[in-house]
Amino acid sequence: MCVASRYRQFCPVAKAMELLDERWTLLVVRELLSGSEHFNELRRGVPRMSPSLLSTRLAQLVRAGVVERHADGRRTRYVLTDAGRELQPVVEALGAWGIRWIGELGEEDLDPKLLMWDMHRNIDHTAVPAGRTVVRFRFPDTPAKVRNWWLVITPDEADICDADPGHAPALTVSANLRWLVAVWRGDLAWVDALRTGAIEVRGPEALRRSLPGWFTLSAFATVPRPG
Repeated sequence: MCVASRYRQFCPVAKAMELLDERWTLLVVRELLSGSEHFNELRRGVPRMSPSLLSTRLAQLVRAGVVERHADGRRTRYVLTDAGRELQPVVEALGAWGIRWIGELGEEDLDPKLLMWDMHRNIDHTAVPAGRTVVRFRFPDTPAKVRNWWLVITPDEADICDADPGHAPALTVSANLRWLVAVWRGDLAWVDALRTGAIEVRGPEALRRSLPGWFTLSAFATVPRPG
């Protein structure tokens, strides 16, 4: 593995940062560690990153030996090498530190596309009713084009849609984006959000009660906060 020298230090931290502190690079690694392998999957995990920059970062990671590029029929898979997989505890430690010590979120940090993508890949399929279950999410405080989302859950997979998939929702979840992000991060408990009305769920009572158990929340939701 060879990376161009920018810091001009022999310190291994400096050498690692010459690759990893490029904008978006470590977030692309985060998505690969989360199971995304195809370009469009990676894009959905970093929705504010341009496709051209994503291509550039992937090429850099391939050249550095952190990622391998594999042909998969007409598609391409991006897979972490041993060197890439060794970054998992680094990403986990950074996430834990970030949620513990940089807890305040600005309005620009609230992204419904990232939230829904993360929720769709953190579902406990054993807790969801058999067959196909559709959950509609409404964020009344967001622009119209990102206000409505549909999560389509089947026994083996889940898909997230920004247009009506044509199936009646079993539940409709309405909340300001900030409140659902707070629940997802572990800053606010589901039960408290429902009790205070920060999140409103409409549908059959049995499904409303079971909804929180359908999701495993963010990997960082259980990180203890100071104070």
